[in-house]
Amino acid sequence: MLKCDSRLIKPGDTFIALHGEVYDGHQFILDAINKGAKEVIAEYGEYSVPTHIVLSTKKYLNEYLHNNLPSIKIIGVTGTNGKTTTCYLIWQIFKQLNIKCAYIGTLGFYLNEKVRDLTNTTPGSIELFNLIKEAYENDCEYIVMEVSSQALSQGRVDFLNFDFAIFTNLTQDHLDYHKTMENYVKAKQKLFYLLKDNGVGIINIDDVCSSYFQINNYLTYGYSECDYQITDKKDFEINDEEYQMKLLGKYNIYNMTAAICLFYQLGYNHQDLYKCIQKCFPPEGRLDLISKNNKQVIVDYAHTPDAVFSVLECIRNLDYDKIITVIGCGGNRDKKKRPIMGEIATKYSDYVIFTSDNPRDEDPDDIIKDIVCNLDNDNYEIESNREIAIKKGIQLIGKNDILILLGKGHEKYQIIKQEKIFFDDKLVALNNM
Repeated sequence: MLKCDSRLIKPGDTFIALHGEVYDGHQFILDAINKGAKEVIAEYGEYSVPTHIVLSTKKYLNEYLHNNLPSIKIIGVTGTNGKTTTCYLIWQIFKQLNIKCAYIGTLGFYLNEKVRDLTNTTPGSIELFNLIKEAYENDCEYIVMEVSSQALSQGRVDFLNFDFAIFTNLTQDHLDYHKTMENYVKAKQKLFYLLKDNGVGIINIDDVCSSYFQINNYLTYGYSECDYQITDKKDFEINDEEYQMKLLGKYNIYNMTAAICLFYQLGYNHQDLYKCIQKCFPPEGRLDLISKNNKQVIVDYAHTPDAVFSVLECIRNLDYDKIITVIGCGGNRDKKKRPIMGEIATKYSDYVIFTSDNPRDEDPDDIIKDIVCNLDNDNYEIESNREIAIKKGIQLIGKNDILILLGKGHEKYQIIKQEKIFFDDKLVALNNM
């Protein structure tokens, strides 16, 4: 088996030395050989096992994976927010239509049900290839996958040609990695250049960056005049055909509409989809409501300014007396979004508790200082211990109030330094309600 991580080498494997973001795979060739690699693919050097020297190991790998890719239709979804929910909705609809589809993304790897967790939203090239192969061997006709901006910029999906590419939206995020919004847009845009000649782009026309994705063959959706226009009536309509769904919020209407557009392109109609849409439910950790002992808590993954605004706007339109929010920002990530998230949280909540959220190598108190540095509102307190912050939030809510825990969603850990420590917002809430 071809592998690029020397730690995973087993006797008989072939090791390919890739240049990574931090390490050069050539440093680990001897480790791979010592673990039993029978062959090495590299750009230079002489080794004790058969060695294939190539100009670019990355180019060689992409060509090899592309040429050995099984025949399966691939749907890629990119955007700052909505990737997970849109993919999960598409996976559910395929399942209800009795069509086998695999899902690859933040939630893990799914066939008929969840198979396992994944380290990255969009795995590395070889892992991704093996997942696609596994899906094909399990008779899947389609794969729907989240495609992150980092994966696109690092070339993890360069060996693929997509049948469909969906753009949900683009707002500030990941500037710690991309440095500028221009670079961020260009990374996302790359997915649409990876479409097959007859592939179709599906684009949220209402997003200010939508024009960057209008490449070759595409269609548009949104509230503006477009191919699939949304109108809000009793529930929502697309080109005058009404749909009903369990999911809350305007942003989920966008997510569902993107999914519906895809199925229209696959030849399905309103009659085929109407009941499927009604049965769909959100992924774990997305507006996940917990009710116990006359207290109500919502757990949500929102960790960008736009996502935080969308969740709080949605909740404000419901009939709650008070909204209490527990929120933090991740360490070693875009610092510019921290004060923006603080401003949004205090503006759209009655009270906020700022706390830690995957601090990584940063001091949680320093992160919180960045969040509150320019706040005009004073309706908040600071509690860097997330468990204590959640307990305080629960103590503050009454029968017709709501506590919103933002940032972690489905995650079952806190990343402190280099260690993942078990932590589950939902479990902490349930144990203290």
